[in-house]
Amino acid sequence: MGPRPTVVIADDHPLFREGLREVLEADGSFEIVGEAGDGEQAMSLVRARRPAIAVLDLEMPKASGLAAAEAIRSEDLDVAAVILTMHRDEGMLRRALDLGVRGYVLKDSAVAEIVACLHMVSAGKPYVSPALTGALLDRRAEAPLSELAAVGDLTPAERRVLRLIARGMTSPEIAGELGNSPKTIENHRSHICAKLGLSGPHALLRFALEHKALLD
Repeated sequence: MGPRPTVVIADDHPLFREGLREVLEADGSFEIVGEAGDGEQAMSLVRARRPAIAVLDLEMPKASGLAAAEAIRSEDLDVAAVILTMHRDEGMLRRALDLGVRGYVLKDSAVAEIVACLHMVSAGKPYVSPALTGALLDRRAEAPLSELAAVGDLTPAERRVLRLIARGMTSPEIAGELGNSPKTIENHRSHICAKLGLSGPHALLRFALEHKALLD
């Protein structure tokens, strides 16, 4: 068994931080290497200790969780950012995904979900609270005709790839699932992006998460 993934927890409520720490320590799969009460302290810890995962409250004094995630990306730190939030806001989720955030967890279910989230993120897969993805799907039930048409233009193989992307699978994993080469899957991803008019490193994942209902 290899070393446990290291974690920094940043939240300005000590009791909430303590609750997350207790749950993670009870699971035993992760090593907590620091705690912070504001965004600036969080980034100092992340830079000094280079954890595998930084769990960041969206709303903290001095710097928000998204500001910290943006700093992690701009400084090219090999740290996966997980955002904790009270808000079921689609725009905020979009912004987080665009910043490369790997996990997005509602605070009212964080104690129950944090272990599953960190296991997925440490395996290289994205995690979004099921309650939030469900709310997004409800709002997307009547998708614009342009989106319905764009998804309808995808080939059956492209739709299969997009469904697996929505499940958080990487290109090599999708290749193994479908019996293709990773290069073939990357070609599918490029064609899907072109047909859907998507650009940016996380646009395809965001589209897949938001349009699961259209892909079945």
